[in-house]
Amino acid sequence: MSVTRQEEIAVGALKALGVGEEEERLYRLLLSGPDRTLADLAEALGAPPAPLRRRLRALEDTGLVSRTPTRPVRYRPAPPGPAVDVLIARRQEQLDRTRSETKELTQLWEEGTGREPAVEVVQGAEANIQLFLQTQRSAREEILTFDKPPYIIEGVGRQAEVQRDRMAMGVRYRTLYDRESLLEPEQHALARELAAHGEQARVLDGVPLKALIADGTTALVPVQLTEDRHAVVLRDSPLLDALVSLFELLWQRATPLWPTGRHEHPGGLSDFDRLLLGYAAIGCTDEVTARKTGLNQRTIERHMRRIMDALGARTRFQAGLQAGLKGYLGDRET
Repeated sequence: MSVTRQEEIAVGALKALGVGEEEERLYRLLLSGPDRTLADLAEALGAPPAPLRRRLRALEDTGLVSRTPTRPVRYRPAPPGPAVDVLIARRQEQLDRTRSETKELTQLWEEGTGREPAVEVVQGAEANIQLFLQTQRSAREEILTFDKPPYIIEGVGRQAEVQRDRMAMGVRYRTLYDRESLLEPEQHALARELAAHGEQARVLDGVPLKALIADGTTALVPVQLTEDRHAVVLRDSPLLDALVSLFELLWQRATPLWPTGRHEHPGGLSDFDRLLLGYAAIGCTDEVTARKTGLNQRTIERHMRRIMDALGARTRFQAGLQAGLKGYLGDRET
């Protein structure tokens, strides 16, 4: 039986309930034509009877398929709604048991050690990448990031993917960019893309370190970015509290970057004006801004003169700074 691309994409819907893809394909086939014999199914799928018999037995165990009392035996699919509800209830029972067992493990941990160490060192490039990814996945409320070069190239795309997923789940991201990091074209484009997904971004000259803070309870600080990379993990401690306070202090001093979509042309500025001011805020010249926007340099100069006059600014950077401080580029709330 041929399988369309749409059917191929749909298969896997029951994977989370413990039903394999081959079993699900067999169940789908029975839904489209119930009461088939093993020979019918083998002919339709072009598969030998032995593996089909095993898959049918697995489907019977889950309650998705039953046998008729006739000879030859025919296989009848259960209605998807009630059958899936039963599978979900079973899986929930398993999760509840796992949660109960996890509490016992936590109790053993607390009795044995009392608490996790306040400071831990993690070594190795891949171990560090996984640490940063997992810490973001475990966050429930907010991620704070000090962002500056250099970057672990092989980890940038994976980190951005996780960040987009977490922001879609409602986790708030605030990122403090060093101006140098946004002068790199790839990082600049990535910062704009993340802002479009909800990241609150600000820029500052001389961000003092790279770090990521999750929910105010865990911080990751890379301390060595050579081949044998090291990162320090900080948990509940005065050092972690100081790092959070440093972020908030620098966040107040930093300049907001991109529009967040919460203002409709504040101060008479268009979205294009705010885009230009965002480039100005990170120190881009008119020539660089022209390359980034694909416009003529003289066109950029003309727009910037108009914007500077509107803001009463003498320089492009001052215009970007004033626009940021007035909330024209983003949200001023902390």
